Amino acid sequence: MPLARPQTSNAIFIWLLVIAAMVSAMILVGGATRLTDSGLSITEWRPVTGAVPPLTEAGWQRELELYRSTTEYQMQNRGMSLSEFQFIYWWEWGHRFLGRMIGLVFALPLLFFWVRGMIPDRLKLPLLGLFALGGLQGAIGWWMVSSGLVDRLDVSQYRLATHLGMAFVILGLSVWLALDARYGVNTRLPDRVSKWTFAFWGLVFLQIILGAFVAGLDAGRIFTTWPLMEGRLIPDGYLGGMGWLQAAFESRPAVQLHHRWTAYVVTLGAGLLAYGLWTSAHPDLKRAALWIGGVTLFQVMLGITTLVHAAPLSLSLLHQAGAILLFSTAAVTAWKSRRT
Repeated sequence: MPLARPQTSNAIFIWLLVIAAMVSAMILVGGATRLTDSGLSITEWRPVTGAVPPLTEAGWQRELELYRSTTEYQMQNRGMSLSEFQFIYWWEWGHRFLGRMIGLVFALPLLFFWVRGMIPDRLKLPLLGLFALGGLQGAIGWWMVSSGLVDRLDVSQYRLATHLGMAFVILGLSVWLALDARYGVNTRLPDRVSKWTFAFWGLVFLQIILGAFVAGLDAGRIFTTWPLMEGRLIPDGYLGGMGWLQAAFESRPAVQLHHRWTAYVVTLGAGLLAYGLWTSAHPDLKRAALWIGGVTLFQVMLGITTLVHAAPLSLSLLHQAGAILLFSTAAVTAWKSRRT
């Protein structure tokens, strides 16, 4: 009689948490790559051979020559020295290398756990799907980079938002599946409380996507006053000569305004959700209420501080780390609400 497959696994739990931590690091390195204008320094997509950086002077000169063909070099960085080019190159190379490492750290243990029969049956398909999303993310990354090589100084903000959004989807699924691996898959239908936690999680995700448009358009470096935008509720140039729909994604004042006001909605939602969780009878949800409220307030203060200092690298990365923490907290809260 064959042995029954385990329904929980501590090893898979730890493995998926490592993946979640690496994806979080990937998001931060990607943010630094964007903020240092390093993302267009590697102009080719070589999934295998690109893992090896230039090792000779001739190799570095070849990479610099390829970069000189980009619009960014010709209009913004003309005359850049080799050492200056190497600085931005290493950021982009590190970002891509970390992506390759995540692929290996996911694929090899997955194969090992699968062969050893350690994966709960209900997690097999989700884990394969997560692996496929990782491969798709690599293709999205190149799709994003290619948008900035010709006729643009930066990558498309639409593609940047897609790339960042997929990173957070992978992060959320990694956390969720890790908890399922440790405590078992829950099949209970969602109740009113869990629906609210999922709604808040989705709202945080929306705010992150809006933040990607702010980053893509460098909209965090204008209107650096709070709570008003240079003394106005609706800033000058909100539409920027565009239609309403286009301005929502392409006007720098509009993009920043929407990110600000969605932050207020997130704060209000966090307060209401925290109150609802606190008044519940379950101690896990009471603790979740404190986390949701505390992390949201911390992230709001970080956002305001980053804004009024015109989004320097250090504060911008800290704000992005706060987004990762808030998103992960919302994910764990949503997962817990399905089981209490």
